[in-house]
Amino acid sequence: MTDESVSAPNVVLVLVDDMGFSDIGCYGGEVETPNIDALAAGGARMSQFYNTARCSPSRASLMTGLHPHQTGIGILNYDDSPEGYPGNLNSNCVTIAEALRPAGYRSYASGKWHMAGDIHNPTDAWPTRRGFDEFFGTLEGAGSYFTPRTLTRNETNVEHEFEDPDFYYTDAITDNAVDFLRAHAQEHSDDPFFLYLSYTAPHWPLQAREDDIAKYVDRFSAGWDELRKERLERLVASGIISEKWPLTDRDPRVPAWDDVEDQEWEAGRMAVYAAMVDRMDQGVGRVVEELQEQGEIDNSLIIFLSDNGGCAEEMPIESARDFVTTYVSFDETSRDGRPVRPGNDPSITPGGEDTYSTYGRSWANLSNTPFREYKHWIHEGGIATPLIVSWPGTVPEGVLRTQPHQLTDIMATILDATGTQYPSHCRDRQPLPLEGISMLPTLYDGATDEGRFLYWEHEGNCGVRRGAWKLVKKHGEEWELYDVEEDRTELHDVALHHPEIVEEFSTEYQAWADRCGVIPRERVLALYEERGNGLPSE
Repeated sequence: MTDESVSAPNVVLVLVDDMGFSDIGCYGGEVETPNIDALAAGGARMSQFYNTARCSPSRASLMTGLHPHQTGIGILNYDDSPEGYPGNLNSNCVTIAEALRPAGYRSYASGKWHMAGDIHNPTDAWPTRRGFDEFFGTLEGAGSYFTPRTLTRNETNVEHEFEDPDFYYTDAITDNAVDFLRAHAQEHSDDPFFLYLSYTAPHWPLQAREDDIAKYVDRFSAGWDELRKERLERLVASGIISEKWPLTDRDPRVPAWDDVEDQEWEAGRMAVYAAMVDRMDQGVGRVVEELQEQGEIDNSLIIFLSDNGGCAEEMPIESARDFVTTYVSFDETSRDGRPVRPGNDPSITPGGEDTYSTYGRSWANLSNTPFREYKHWIHEGGIATPLIVSWPGTVPEGVLRTQPHQLTDIMATILDATGTQYPSHCRDRQPLPLEGISMLPTLYDGATDEGRFLYWEHEGNCGVRRGAWKLVKKHGEEWELYDVEEDRTELHDVALHHPEIVEEFSTEYQAWADRCGVIPRERVLALYEERGNGLPSE
Protein backbone atom coordinates (compact mmCIF):
# COMPACT_ATOMS: atom_id res chain seq x y z
CA MET A 1 0.00 0.00 0.00
CA THR A 2 3.03 2.25 0.03
CA ASP A 3 4.04 4.57 -2.81
CA GLU A 4 7.30 3.25 -4.27
CA SER A 5 8.31 6.79 -5.24
CA VAL A 6 8.50 7.69 -1.57
CA SER A 7 11.41 6.44 0.52
CA ALA A 8 10.64 3.64 2.95
CA PRO A 9 9.35 5.08 6.22
CA ASN A 10 11.21 4.92 9.47
CA VAL A 11 9.35 3.09 12.22
CA VAL A 12 9.28 4.02 15.91
CA LEU A 13 7.43 1.57 18.16
CA VAL A 14 6.87 2.89 21.70
CA LEU A 15 5.74 0.41 24.34
CA VAL A 16 5.04 1.33 27.97
CA ASP A 17 4.68 -1.05 30.88
CA ASP A 18 1.62 -1.66 33.09
CA MET A 19 -0.16 1.55 32.13
CA GLY A 20 -3.95 1.55 32.22
CA PHE A 21 -6.37 2.36 29.42
CA SER A 22 -7.24 5.90 30.54
CA ASP A 23 -4.10 7.27 32.22
CA ILE A 24 -2.73 9.54 29.48
CA GLY A 25 -4.30 12.87 28.67
CA CYS A 26 -5.73 12.06 25.25
CA TYR A 27 -7.50 9.01 26.74
CA GLY A 28 -9.11 10.93 29.58
CA GLY A 29 -6.41 10.81 32.26
CA GLU A 30 -5.04 13.40 34.65
CA VAL A 31 -1.39 12.89 33.75
CA GLU A 32 0.20 15.60 31.63
CA THR A 33 1.27 13.89 28.40
CA PRO A 34 1.53 16.71 25.85
CA ASN A 35 3.94 14.85 23.58
CA ILE A 36 1.85 11.71 23.30
CA ASP A 37 -1.27 13.85 22.97
CA ALA A 38 0.37 15.71 20.08
CA LEU A 39 0.98 12.42 18.27
CA ALA A 40 -2.70 11.60 18.70
CA ALA A 41 -3.77 15.02 17.46
CA GLY A 42 -1.62 14.56 14.37
CA GLY A 43 -2.65 10.96 13.76
CA ALA A 44 -5.13 8.32 14.87
CA ARG A 45 -6.33 6.98 18.19
CA MET A 46 -7.85 3.51 18.38
CA SER A 47 -10.53 2.88 20.97
CA GLN A 48 -10.64 -0.94 20.73
CA PHE A 49 -7.08 -2.14 20.45
CA TYR A 50 -6.08 -5.10 22.60
CA ASN A 51 -2.89 -6.45 24.16
CA THR A 52 -2.49 -9.89 25.77
CA ALA A 53 -2.78 -8.90 29.46
CA ARG A 54 0.85 -9.45 30.60
CA CYS A 55 4.40 -8.19 30.07
CA SER A 56 6.34 -10.98 28.34
CA PRO A 57 3.48 -12.45 26.27
CA SER A 58 2.53 -9.01 24.98
CA ARG A 59 6.09 -8.29 23.96
CA ALA A 60 6.41 -11.62 22.21
CA SER A 61 3.20 -11.11 20.25
CA LEU A 62 4.02 -7.48 19.45
CA MET A 63 7.49 -8.30 18.19
CA THR A 64 6.60 -11.40 16.11
CA GLY A 65 3.05 -11.03 14.84
CA LEU A 66 2.20 -14.40 16.39
CA HIS A 67 0.20 -15.32 19.44
CA PRO A 68 2.52 -15.57 22.46
CA HIS A 69 2.10 -19.31 22.94
CA GLN A 70 3.43 -19.88 19.42
CA THR A 71 6.63 -18.03 20.31
CA GLY A 72 7.35 -20.08 23.43
CA ILE A 73 6.36 -17.33 25.87
CA GLY A 74 2.91 -18.34 27.08
CA ILE A 75 3.25 -16.93 30.60
CA LEU A 76 6.57 -15.18 31.28
CA ASN A 77 10.26 -15.61 30.50
CA TYR A 78 10.53 -18.62 32.84
CA ASP A 79 11.75 -21.94 31.49
CA ASP A 80 9.13 -24.62 32.16
CA SER A 81 10.17 -26.88 29.29
CA PRO A 82 9.85 -29.57 28.18
CA GLU A 83 6.34 -29.99 29.61
CA GLY A 84 5.56 -26.28 29.76
CA TYR A 85 6.47 -23.09 27.95
CA PRO A 86 10.22 -22.52 27.46
CA GLY A 87 9.81 -18.80 28.28
CA ASN A 88 12.12 -17.93 25.43
CA LEU A 89 11.65 -16.70 21.86
CA ASN A 90 11.77 -19.94 19.91
CA SER A 91 12.70 -20.91 16.36
CA ASN A 92 9.10 -20.65 15.14
CA CYS A 93 9.13 -16.87 14.97
CA VAL A 94 10.95 -13.88 13.51
CA THR A 95 11.03 -10.41 14.99
CA ILE A 96 10.07 -7.19 13.25
CA ALA A 97 13.77 -6.33 13.14
CA GLU A 98 14.63 -9.62 11.42
CA ALA A 99 11.85 -9.15 8.89
CA LEU A 100 12.92 -5.59 8.06
CA ARG A 101 16.63 -6.32 7.70
CA PRO A 102 16.44 -7.67 4.10
CA ALA A 103 14.63 -4.46 3.15
CA GLY A 104 17.66 -2.43 4.21
CA TYR A 105 16.51 -1.37 7.66
CA ARG A 106 18.81 -0.78 10.61
CA SER A 107 17.16 -1.69 13.92
CA TYR A 108 17.69 -0.34 17.42
CA ALA A 109 16.16 -1.32 20.77
CA SER A 110 16.28 0.78 23.92
CA GLY A 111 14.59 -0.38 27.12
CA LYS A 112 13.01 -3.52 28.49
CA TRP A 113 13.37 -6.77 26.52
CA HIS A 114 11.88 -9.52 28.77
CA MET A 115 11.76 -12.19 26.06
CA ALA A 116 14.77 -14.33 26.99
CA GLY A 117 14.81 -17.09 29.58
CA ASP A 118 18.50 -16.54 30.33
CA ILE A 119 18.87 -12.91 31.35
CA HIS A 120 22.58 -13.08 32.14
CA ASN A 121 24.18 -15.01 29.28
CA PRO A 122 23.59 -14.17 25.61
CA THR A 123 21.36 -16.61 23.78
CA ASP A 124 19.47 -16.68 20.50
CA ALA A 125 16.60 -14.90 22.25
CA TRP A 126 18.63 -11.74 22.98
CA PRO A 127 17.86 -8.66 20.86
CA THR A 128 21.25 -8.53 19.14
CA ARG A 129 20.63 -12.07 17.92
CA ARG A 130 17.10 -11.28 16.81
CA GLY A 131 17.80 -8.63 14.22
CA PHE A 132 18.71 -5.57 16.28
CA ASP A 133 21.95 -3.82 15.38
CA GLU A 134 22.18 -2.02 18.71
CA PHE A 135 20.59 -2.66 22.11
CA PHE A 136 20.59 -0.81 25.40
CA GLY A 137 18.32 -1.91 28.21
CA THR A 138 17.40 -4.62 30.66
CA LEU A 139 16.72 -8.32 30.13
CA GLU A 140 14.89 -8.57 33.44
CA GLY A 141 11.18 -7.81 33.74
CA ALA A 142 11.26 -5.15 36.46
CA GLY A 143 13.48 -3.50 39.04
CA SER A 144 14.79 -0.30 40.51
CA TYR A 145 14.78 2.79 38.30
CA PHE A 146 17.97 3.94 39.99
CA THR A 147 19.89 0.64 40.02
CA PRO A 148 18.35 -1.58 37.32
CA ARG A 149 19.82 -5.06 37.10
CA THR A 150 20.76 -6.82 33.85
CA LEU A 151 21.48 -3.40 32.35
CA THR A 152 23.09 -4.32 29.05
CA ARG A 153 24.63 -2.66 26.02
CA ASN A 154 24.45 -5.10 23.12
CA GLU A 155 25.70 -8.18 25.00
CA THR A 156 27.83 -6.52 27.69
CA ASN A 157 26.64 -5.79 31.22
CA VAL A 158 26.89 -2.05 31.94
CA GLU A 159 25.41 -1.78 35.41
CA HIS A 160 28.28 0.51 36.31
CA GLU A 161 26.48 3.24 34.36
CA PHE A 162 23.99 3.75 37.19
CA GLU A 163 26.84 4.80 39.45
CA ASP A 164 26.15 8.24 38.00
CA PRO A 165 24.18 9.94 40.82
CA ASP A 166 21.82 11.45 38.24
CA PHE A 167 20.98 8.10 36.66
CA TYR A 168 17.27 7.36 36.19
CA TYR A 169 16.34 4.44 33.97
CA THR A 170 13.52 6.14 32.05
CA ASP A 171 15.89 8.95 31.07
CA ALA A 172 18.64 6.47 30.19
CA ILE A 173 16.26 4.66 27.83
CA THR A 174 15.50 7.97 26.12
CA ASP A 175 19.14 9.08 26.07
CA ASN A 176 20.24 5.93 24.32
CA ALA A 177 17.37 6.02 21.85
CA VAL A 178 18.33 9.56 20.86
CA ASP A 179 21.99 8.50 20.61
CA PHE A 180 20.98 5.64 18.30
CA LEU A 181 19.10 8.07 16.05
CA ARG A 182 22.01 10.49 15.91
CA ALA A 183 24.54 7.77 15.14
CA HIS A 184 22.22 6.42 12.47
CA ALA A 185 21.97 9.84 10.84
CA GLN A 186 25.76 10.16 10.80
CA GLU A 187 26.65 6.64 9.65
CA HIS A 188 23.61 5.19 7.87
CA SER A 189 21.61 8.16 6.65
CA ASP A 190 20.66 6.41 3.41
CA ASP A 191 18.97 3.55 5.28
CA PRO A 192 15.59 3.59 6.99
CA PHE A 193 15.49 2.59 10.65
CA PHE A 194 13.30 0.73 13.12
CA LEU A 195 13.47 1.96 16.71
CA TYR A 196 11.88 -0.13 19.46
CA LEU A 197 11.49 2.20 22.45
CA SER A 198 10.41 0.03 25.36
CA TYR A 199 9.94 1.93 28.61
CA THR A 200 9.57 0.17 31.97
CA ALA A 201 7.47 3.07 33.29
CA PRO A 202 5.11 3.02 35.06
CA HIS A 203 5.71 -0.60 36.21
CA TRP A 204 6.39 -0.94 39.93
CA PRO A 205 8.42 -0.02 41.98
CA LEU A 206 7.01 3.47 42.36
CA GLN A 207 10.16 5.55 41.86
CA ALA A 208 10.35 8.96 40.22
CA ARG A 209 12.23 12.22 40.13
CA GLU A 210 11.20 14.66 42.85
CA ASP A 211 10.41 17.52 40.46
CA ASP A 212 8.03 15.30 38.50
CA ILE A 213 6.29 14.10 41.66
CA ALA A 214 5.83 17.70 42.82
CA LYS A 215 3.60 18.41 39.79
CA TYR A 216 1.03 15.89 41.06
CA VAL A 217 1.08 16.34 44.83
CA ASP A 218 -2.53 17.53 44.97
CA ARG A 219 -3.82 16.15 41.67
CA PHE A 220 -5.33 12.94 43.08
CA SER A 221 -6.57 14.20 46.44
CA ALA A 222 -10.19 13.98 45.23
CA GLY A 223 -9.80 10.21 45.38
CA TRP A 224 -10.56 7.34 43.06
CA ASP A 225 -14.35 7.52 43.26
CA GLU A 226 -14.60 11.09 41.99
CA LEU A 227 -11.73 10.76 39.53
CA ARG A 228 -13.24 7.66 37.89
CA LYS A 229 -16.41 9.64 37.20
CA GLU A 230 -14.41 12.56 35.81
CA ARG A 231 -12.41 10.27 33.54
CA LEU A 232 -15.55 8.68 32.17
CA GLU A 233 -16.98 12.09 31.34
CA ARG A 234 -13.86 12.98 29.37
CA LEU A 235 -13.79 9.59 27.62
CA VAL A 236 -17.41 9.98 26.54
CA ALA A 237 -16.86 13.58 25.43
CA SER A 238 -13.92 12.49 23.26
CA GLY A 239 -15.88 9.64 21.68
CA ILE A 240 -13.54 6.93 22.97
CA ILE A 241 -16.25 5.48 25.20
CA SER A 242 -19.93 5.37 24.27
CA GLU A 243 -22.38 7.07 26.58
CA LYS A 244 -24.29 3.76 26.49
CA TRP A 245 -21.55 2.12 28.56
CA PRO A 246 -21.88 3.01 32.25
CA LEU A 247 -18.97 3.13 34.63
CA THR A 248 -18.28 -0.18 36.35
CA ASP A 249 -18.79 -0.28 40.09
CA ARG A 250 -15.80 0.34 42.29
CA ASP A 251 -13.97 -2.94 42.86
CA PRO A 252 -15.65 -4.42 45.96
CA ARG A 253 -12.23 -4.99 47.51
CA VAL A 254 -11.53 -1.26 47.30
CA PRO A 255 -12.89 1.03 50.06
CA ALA A 256 -14.87 4.16 49.32
CA TRP A 257 -12.53 7.13 49.22
CA ASP A 258 -14.40 8.80 52.08
CA ASP A 259 -13.61 5.80 54.27
CA VAL A 260 -9.85 5.91 53.63
CA GLU A 261 -7.86 7.01 56.67
CA ASP A 262 -4.54 7.74 54.96
CA GLN A 263 -5.81 9.79 52.04
CA GLU A 264 -2.66 11.90 51.74
CA TRP A 265 -0.48 8.79 51.50
CA GLU A 266 -2.83 7.18 49.01
CA ALA A 267 -2.89 10.29 46.81
CA GLY A 268 0.89 10.38 47.07
CA ARG A 269 1.17 6.87 45.64
CA MET A 270 -0.76 7.88 42.54
CA ALA A 271 1.29 11.08 42.29
CA VAL A 272 4.46 9.01 41.93
CA TYR A 273 2.82 6.79 39.32
CA ALA A 274 1.73 9.88 37.39
CA ALA A 275 5.25 11.31 37.62
CA MET A 276 6.63 8.12 36.06
CA VAL A 277 4.21 8.43 33.13
CA ASP A 278 5.03 12.13 32.83
CA ARG A 279 8.78 11.45 32.59
CA MET A 280 8.13 8.80 29.94
CA ASP A 281 6.11 11.33 27.94
CA GLN A 282 9.00 13.78 28.18
CA GLY A 283 11.19 11.06 26.68
CA VAL A 284 8.80 10.52 23.79
CA GLY A 285 8.97 14.26 23.19
CA ARG A 286 12.75 14.18 23.01
CA VAL A 287 12.68 11.36 20.44
CA VAL A 288 10.12 13.24 18.33
CA GLU A 289 12.21 16.40 18.60
CA GLU A 290 15.25 14.51 17.33
CA LEU A 291 13.26 13.23 14.35
CA GLN A 292 12.13 16.77 13.63
CA GLU A 293 15.66 18.14 13.80
CA GLN A 294 16.82 15.45 11.39
CA GLY A 295 13.97 16.23 9.01
CA GLU A 296 12.68 12.66 9.39
CA ILE A 297 9.39 13.23 11.22
CA ASP A 298 7.25 13.32 8.07
CA ASN A 299 8.68 10.01 6.95
CA SER A 300 8.28 8.26 10.29
CA LEU A 301 5.54 5.89 11.37
CA ILE A 302 5.18 6.16 15.16
CA ILE A 303 3.09 3.70 17.17
CA PHE A 304 2.41 4.04 20.91
CA LEU A 305 0.72 1.52 23.23
CA SER A 306 0.82 -0.27 26.61
CA ASP A 307 1.57 -3.95 27.24
CA ASN A 308 -1.39 -4.62 29.56
CA GLY A 309 -3.95 -2.93 31.76
CA GLY A 310 -3.23 -1.31 35.09
CA CYS A 311 -1.58 -3.61 37.63
CA ALA A 312 -3.53 -4.46 40.78
CA GLU A 313 -0.68 -6.40 42.39
CA GLU A 314 -0.34 -5.52 46.05
CA MET A 315 2.84 -5.53 48.09
CA PRO A 316 1.91 -5.92 51.78
CA ILE A 317 4.78 -4.81 53.95
CA GLU A 318 4.98 -8.12 55.81
CA SER A 319 5.58 -10.13 52.62
CA ALA A 320 6.97 -7.51 50.27
CA ARG A 321 10.58 -8.68 50.20
CA ASP A 322 9.59 -12.28 49.41
CA PHE A 323 7.22 -11.09 46.67
CA VAL A 324 9.90 -9.00 44.98
CA THR A 325 12.78 -11.44 45.25
CA THR A 326 10.69 -14.28 43.84
CA TYR A 327 10.64 -12.54 40.48
CA VAL A 328 13.29 -9.82 40.21
CA SER A 329 16.54 -8.73 41.78
CA PHE A 330 16.42 -6.53 44.85
CA ASP A 331 19.13 -4.37 46.40
CA GLU A 332 18.99 -4.21 50.19
CA THR A 333 20.53 -0.74 50.19
CA SER A 334 20.45 2.32 47.96
CA ARG A 335 23.59 3.62 46.28
CA ASP A 336 24.25 5.92 49.24
CA GLY A 337 23.80 3.13 51.78
CA ARG A 338 20.23 3.67 52.97
CA PRO A 339 18.17 0.49 53.56
CA VAL A 340 15.61 -0.11 50.82
CA ARG A 341 12.15 -0.48 52.38
CA PRO A 342 9.75 -2.64 50.37
CA GLY A 343 6.00 -2.66 50.84
CA ASN A 344 2.78 -0.69 50.66
CA ASP A 345 2.33 1.00 54.01
CA PRO A 346 1.67 4.60 55.14
CA SER A 347 4.96 4.46 57.03
CA ILE A 348 6.74 4.38 53.65
CA THR A 349 6.36 7.37 51.34
CA PRO A 350 7.05 6.00 47.85
CA GLY A 351 9.10 7.63 45.15
CA GLY A 352 12.70 7.50 46.29
CA GLU A 353 15.46 5.04 45.59
CA ASP A 354 15.12 3.66 49.13
CA THR A 355 11.48 2.55 48.61
CA TYR A 356 9.90 -0.30 46.68
CA SER A 357 6.12 -0.36 46.36
CA THR A 358 3.11 -0.57 44.04
CA TYR A 359 0.09 1.69 43.63
CA GLY A 360 -2.26 -1.22 44.24
CA ARG A 361 -5.74 -2.28 43.24
CA SER A 362 -7.41 0.97 44.26
CA TRP A 363 -5.54 3.11 41.77
CA ALA A 364 -5.41 0.39 39.12
CA ASN A 365 -9.21 0.54 39.22
CA LEU A 366 -8.85 4.22 38.26
CA SER A 367 -6.22 3.51 35.61
CA ASN A 368 -8.55 1.11 33.82
CA THR A 369 -11.58 3.40 33.87
CA PRO A 370 -14.29 2.61 32.83
CA PHE A 371 -13.55 -1.12 32.73
CA ARG A 372 -13.27 -3.82 35.37
CA GLU A 373 -10.40 -6.21 36.12
CA TYR A 374 -6.69 -5.68 35.56
CA LYS A 375 -3.43 -7.01 34.20
CA HIS A 376 -3.59 -10.85 34.04
CA TRP A 377 -7.28 -10.99 33.06
CA ILE A 378 -9.00 -11.03 29.67
CA HIS A 379 -11.85 -8.74 30.68
CA GLU A 380 -11.50 -5.29 29.16
CA GLY A 381 -9.53 -3.85 32.07
CA GLY A 382 -6.76 -6.38 31.44
CA ILE A 383 -6.42 -6.17 27.67
CA ALA A 384 -7.68 -2.77 26.48
CA THR A 385 -4.84 -0.39 25.67
CA PRO A 386 -4.56 3.10 24.25
CA LEU A 387 -3.07 2.87 20.77
CA ILE A 388 -1.86 5.92 18.84
CA VAL A 389 -0.53 5.90 15.29
CA SER A 390 1.16 8.93 13.75
CA TRP A 391 2.38 9.03 10.16
CA PRO A 392 2.22 12.61 8.84
CA GLY A 393 0.62 12.92 5.44
CA THR A 394 -0.42 9.26 5.42
CA VAL A 395 -2.56 8.52 8.48
CA PRO A 396 -5.36 11.15 8.73
CA GLU A 397 -5.00 13.72 11.49
CA GLY A 398 -7.02 13.59 14.67
CA VAL A 399 -9.18 10.61 13.78
CA LEU A 400 -10.66 8.02 16.12
CA ARG A 401 -10.94 4.45 14.87
CA THR A 402 -13.22 1.90 16.53
CA GLN A 403 -12.46 -1.31 14.60
CA PRO A 404 -11.08 -3.98 17.00
CA HIS A 405 -7.46 -5.04 16.47
CA GLN A 406 -4.88 -6.85 18.60
CA LEU A 407 -1.11 -7.14 19.03
CA THR A 408 -0.54 -9.59 16.21
CA ASP A 409 -1.58 -6.78 13.85
CA ILE A 410 1.33 -4.48 14.71
CA MET A 411 3.93 -6.45 12.77
CA ALA A 412 1.55 -6.90 9.82
CA THR A 413 0.94 -3.17 9.76
CA ILE A 414 4.64 -2.31 9.87
CA LEU A 415 5.41 -4.73 7.05
CA ASP A 416 2.55 -3.31 4.99
CA ALA A 417 3.66 0.27 5.61
CA THR A 418 7.26 -0.49 4.66
CA GLY A 419 6.40 -2.67 1.68
CA THR A 420 8.23 -5.61 3.25
CA GLN A 421 7.33 -9.25 2.79
CA TYR A 422 6.98 -11.54 5.78
CA PRO A 423 9.90 -13.98 5.45
CA SER A 424 9.34 -17.63 4.68
CA HIS A 425 12.88 -18.34 5.94
CA CYS A 426 15.18 -16.55 8.36
CA ARG A 427 18.63 -17.99 8.77
CA ASP A 428 17.95 -21.63 9.70
CA ARG A 429 14.36 -20.95 10.74
CA GLN A 430 11.04 -21.41 8.99
CA PRO A 431 8.68 -19.14 10.93
CA LEU A 432 5.03 -19.89 11.41
CA PRO A 433 2.66 -17.89 9.18
CA LEU A 434 1.90 -14.37 10.34
CA GLU A 435 -1.26 -14.28 12.46
CA GLY A 436 -2.03 -10.58 12.24
CA ILE A 437 -3.54 -8.34 9.57
CA SER A 438 -2.55 -4.84 8.54
CA MET A 439 -4.37 -1.99 10.27
CA LEU A 440 -3.69 0.45 7.44
CA PRO A 441 -7.19 0.09 5.92
CA THR A 442 -8.67 0.83 9.34
CA LEU A 443 -6.33 3.77 9.89
CA TYR A 444 -6.88 5.22 6.42
CA ASP A 445 -10.67 5.15 6.21
CA GLY A 446 -12.09 3.17 9.13
CA ALA A 447 -12.51 -0.11 7.25
CA THR A 448 -14.08 -2.87 9.34
CA ASP A 449 -14.13 -6.65 9.35
CA GLU A 450 -17.06 -7.92 11.39
CA GLY A 451 -16.29 -11.56 10.63
CA ARG A 452 -12.81 -11.68 12.15
CA PHE A 453 -12.16 -13.54 15.40
CA LEU A 454 -9.72 -12.20 18.03
CA TYR A 455 -8.30 -14.56 20.67
CA TRP A 456 -6.63 -14.40 24.09
CA GLU A 457 -5.36 -16.73 26.80
CA HIS A 458 -3.27 -16.06 29.86
CA GLU A 459 -3.02 -18.21 32.99
CA GLY A 460 -6.26 -19.97 32.07
CA ASN A 461 -8.09 -16.67 31.63
CA CYS A 462 -9.34 -16.68 28.08
CA GLY A 463 -11.54 -14.98 25.55
CA VAL A 464 -12.64 -14.72 21.95
CA ARG A 465 -14.33 -11.85 20.16
CA ARG A 466 -16.07 -11.41 16.82
CA GLY A 467 -17.89 -8.22 15.96
CA ALA A 468 -20.19 -7.24 18.81
CA TRP A 469 -19.82 -10.48 20.75
CA LYS A 470 -17.13 -11.28 23.29
CA LEU A 471 -16.91 -14.59 25.14
CA VAL A 472 -14.63 -14.43 28.17
CA LYS A 473 -13.93 -16.30 31.39
CA LYS A 474 -11.59 -16.49 34.31
CA HIS A 475 -9.72 -19.70 34.99
CA GLY A 476 -11.98 -22.23 36.66
CA GLU A 477 -15.16 -20.26 36.04
CA GLU A 478 -17.95 -20.39 33.46
CA TRP A 479 -17.97 -18.57 30.14
CA GLU A 480 -19.48 -15.09 30.16
CA LEU A 481 -20.92 -13.49 27.03
CA TYR A 482 -21.13 -9.75 26.39
CA ASP A 483 -22.51 -7.63 23.60
CA VAL A 484 -19.63 -5.16 23.64
CA GLU A 485 -21.36 -2.77 21.25
CA GLU A 486 -24.05 -2.24 23.87
CA ASP A 487 -22.10 -3.20 27.00
CA ARG A 488 -18.35 -2.85 26.62
CA THR A 489 -17.93 -2.37 30.35
CA GLU A 490 -19.11 -5.98 30.71
CA LEU A 491 -21.88 -5.49 33.22
CA HIS A 492 -24.54 -7.76 31.73
CA ASP A 493 -23.60 -11.39 31.08
CA VAL A 494 -26.02 -12.76 28.48
CA ALA A 495 -24.52 -16.24 28.13
CA LEU A 496 -27.74 -17.92 29.28
CA HIS A 497 -29.72 -16.04 26.66
CA HIS A 498 -27.50 -17.04 23.73
CA PRO A 499 -26.29 -20.62 24.25
CA GLU A 500 -25.74 -21.02 20.51
CA ILE A 501 -23.19 -18.17 20.50
CA VAL A 502 -21.45 -19.59 23.56
CA GLU A 503 -21.21 -22.96 21.82
CA GLU A 504 -19.94 -21.51 18.55
CA PHE A 505 -17.39 -19.19 20.16
CA SER A 506 -16.10 -21.70 22.72
CA THR A 507 -15.58 -24.24 19.94
CA GLU A 508 -13.76 -21.60 17.89
CA TYR A 509 -11.63 -20.72 20.91
CA GLN A 510 -10.63 -24.33 21.54
CA ALA A 511 -9.66 -24.84 17.91
CA TRP A 512 -7.44 -21.75 18.14
CA ALA A 513 -5.93 -22.86 21.46
CA ASP A 514 -5.10 -26.28 20.05
CA ARG A 515 -3.58 -24.80 16.90
CA CYS A 516 -1.47 -22.23 18.75
CA GLY A 517 -0.13 -24.50 21.47
CA VAL A 518 -2.00 -23.15 24.48
CA ILE A 519 -1.14 -25.38 27.43
CA PRO A 520 -4.15 -26.06 29.67
CA ARG A 521 -3.86 -24.17 32.94
CA GLU A 522 -4.40 -27.36 34.95
CA ARG A 523 -1.28 -28.83 33.36
CA VAL A 524 0.72 -25.71 34.20
CA LEU A 525 -0.44 -25.81 37.82
CA ALA A 526 0.42 -29.50 38.10
CA LEU A 527 3.86 -28.84 36.67
CA TYR A 528 4.60 -26.17 39.27
CA GLU A 529 3.33 -28.35 42.07
CA GLU A 530 5.53 -31.23 40.93
CA ARG A 531 8.58 -29.00 40.86
CA GLY A 532 7.76 -27.20 44.09
CA ASN A 533 7.86 -23.83 42.35
CA GLY A 534 5.88 -20.76 43.24
CA LEU A 535 3.60 -19.60 40.48
CA PRO A 536 4.99 -16.60 38.60
CA SER A 537 2.78 -13.58 39.16
CA GLU A 538 4.93 -10.88 37.59
